[in-house]
Amino acid sequence: MQILFIGDIVGRPGREAIKSLLPAIKKEYKPALIVANAENASGGRGLTKDVAEELFANGLDFLTMGNHVWDQKEITKFIDNEQRLIRPANYPKGAPGKGYGFVYCNGFKIGIINLLGRIFLAPLENPFSMVMSLINNIASETPIIIVDFHAEATSEKVAMGWFLDGKVSAVVGTHTHIQTADARILDRGTAYITDVGMTGPRDSVLGIKKEIVINGFLTQMPARFEVASGLKQLNAVLIDIDEKTGKSRNITPIQLVCQ
Repeated sequence: MQILFIGDIVGRPGREAIKSLLPAIKKEYKPALIVANAENASGGRGLTKDVAEELFANGLDFLTMGNHVWDQKEITKFIDNEQRLIRPANYPKGAPGKGYGFVYCNGFKIGIINLLGRIFLAPLENPFSMVMSLINNIASETPIIIVDFHAEATSEKVAMGWFLDGKVSAVVGTHTHIQTADARILDRGTAYITDVGMTGPRDSVLGIKKEIVINGFLTQMPARFEVASGLKQLNAVLIDIDEKTGKSRNITPIQLVCQ
């Protein structure tokens, strides 16, 4: 089974990259399932219902989130009922939505978990200490488990990869918007990459107009961030998983650019 995981979609340019580039990816690789991190998909921060529906209409099967999950307030009105959308599982009890979900494809059931790191981010529940209960619940129903670890620190992501090696099919890092060069299969069969990268404006600073960010570094003055324009990129990984064992056989980074 081939599963495509797309890195953080940033604003309209990211959505346009999905619309332009995803059909060719589907034709070449024929993934059974397409998952994407969508926490920046609406104006660079958060997710609205209209944008979620646009992404589903353009070929995405399942969406994960991150630290910007609540930036578009309307998400609280639809996240509980949208089975194709999850937010980090380590938010406190009582937060809207859920931290893991299931999707069926080609006769197989796939579990997907979303976690948020704690280094340089909000001090949520420890993802290391709480994730095994989720995995045990999911593993009773399917051996195919994908974890989106939305985290800032490389060390935290690498540690999570090793911690979950052999327990899940894949640990993919999101949030830092730069695709890392460490995609590989860990010792016990878990596919891993520190960061899948970003789907959005290529000539930018993590999706934001570069002039705004550079001026901020020069002056230390606050400024309103704006999503950049120009060339668009799509960053993703294609994960080849054994359906019976849940072990991964290969992970292939993808980087494409369009006008």
